[in-house]
Amino acid sequence: MAQKGVQLDLDTISCSICLDLLKDPVAIPCGHSYCMNCIKSHWDTEDEKKTNSCPQCRQSFTPRPVLVKNTMLADLVEELKKTGLQAAPADLCYAGPEDVACDVCTGRKLRAVKSCLSCPASYCEKHLQRHYEAAPLKKHKLVEPSEKLQENICTRHDEVMKMFCRTDQQCICYLCSVDEHKGHDTVSAAAERTERQRELEGSRHNIQQRIQDREEDVKLLQQEVEAINGSADKAVEHSEKIFTQLIRLMEERRSDVKQQVRSQQETEVSRVKELQEKLEQEITELKRKDAELKKLSHTEDHNQFLHNYPSLSALSESTHSSSINIQPLKYFEDVTAAVSELRDVLQDILRETWTNISLTVTQVDVLLSNPQPEPETRAAFLRYSCGITLDPNTVNTRLLLSEGNRKVTYMSQQQSYSSHPDRFTDFWQVLSRESLSGRCYWEVKKGVGGLSVVVAYKDSDTVAKRFGDNEKSWAFGVYKDRSEFRFNNKTTPFSAPLSSRVGVYLDHSAGILSFYSVSETMTLLRRVQTTFTQPLYAGLLLHGPPGNTAELCELN
Repeated sequence: MAQKGVQLDLDTISCSICLDLLKDPVAIPCGHSYCMNCIKSHWDTEDEKKTNSCPQCRQSFTPRPVLVKNTMLADLVEELKKTGLQAAPADLCYAGPEDVACDVCTGRKLRAVKSCLSCPASYCEKHLQRHYEAAPLKKHKLVEPSEKLQENICTRHDEVMKMFCRTDQQCICYLCSVDEHKGHDTVSAAAERTERQRELEGSRHNIQQRIQDREEDVKLLQQEVEAINGSADKAVEHSEKIFTQLIRLMEERRSDVKQQVRSQQETEVSRVKELQEKLEQEITELKRKDAELKKLSHTEDHNQFLHNYPSLSALSESTHSSSINIQPLKYFEDVTAAVSELRDVLQDILRETWTNISLTVTQVDVLLSNPQPEPETRAAFLRYSCGITLDPNTVNTRLLLSEGNRKVTYMSQQQSYSSHPDRFTDFWQVLSRESLSGRCYWEVKKGVGGLSVVVAYKDSDTVAKRFGDNEKSWAFGVYKDRSEFRFNNKTTPFSAPLSSRVGVYLDHSAGILSFYSVSETMTLLRRVQTTFTQPLYAGLLLHGPPGNTAELCELN
């Protein structure tokens, strides 16, 4: 009885959250007591649900209750601690609201550590010991604690369901297999699990592959977003520069017209004023002459009049015509008309070019709505075969071209080639003479050494780099016992089966580039989905030893 009383005290003064003796005990409105920090932490985790509930009885409180330390209970805990009373040992943890309880414990149940599918029941550490000690129980199937053990019991025969009826697709017990499921296709639940497990693994593999594919698609789309943004930014930047140049040119022409008009204005005004001054001088002279003649006409002395008349009556000739010829009053109106005509012409040009510009902008379409299906058989690929030869102007001097410039051999001695800006000097590689567009397919036969089959742009950056070391070339390397894909200085190894022939399929407009191992079947090695912005060229990069060859195959 004394022991039972101690146990009662333990239950009374223990926190059901931390399962330890109460610290700063508080009582919430439903009557249950907890450590102050424990119940605060519990309610803090419920803030998102906007509920403040009791962990034991689940009663909710709104708003959150104000917590006040229960001094009487705190004193009781301290007094009992002095008697040597301690909380339950760690291995005797009581089952909480979210735990699976031991089916054997009486009173306050301990937390189960295992469930037995054969019994079926759940056990704490103490009551589980018999399963480890008793020989018949050692064969039972122990699993992580589960609350759904009753679902394994046949409701008709009250037996553990260890069989599976494939006919009715349900779990059954042994008695069901000889009763209502007699004659059905039945197997053990373990056998069915094994079969389903294989299917599950296959499904998981497919799902993981799809996840990987979708992640690659997401990365590709992210790259497309970056490419679209980069291209748009460049287009805007270049357009701004071009329109700024046009505006600057118009400003210069406006300034030129203004300067020429003002200059001509000054010249013409100067000429008119000069003539005006001369005419005004002549008017002054004529007025003076007229005054003298008027005075003479009033002379009463006839002899004096006749004496002075010859000298006064003679008029000097005018240096100017009797009338001024003025051009029709157009002045600079023709200039205005010419500028207006220029405006009209520019407006027409801008209207026409804007239509083309706008149409070009709206035709930017990254995602293909109806992409052409990729061929699946070699015969289908051969329909897109293209004749390719190697360009002598790009071949490295350690490579020898032959077979109509379709075969290349790595030589120990340098070959004699004329100087050319497109020639590779640092790496044993060569590009095709022909550019590639549309849909193309070709095959390369490798020799005894390593070979990289390449598709690349042709510019100064490509010439200066090894194939695969930048964003302008895609290289699939084939060696004796391995293969790899190289792009933008990143290498991805492959373990796919290889043959002596590598097929390359290109759909330029769709942005598809695929490398295949060619034998009786076409084995896909690597597929690239991107956006090609320039014409492409086929390329070859040879590795040692000397004598290694590669050849562009003639395809029928």
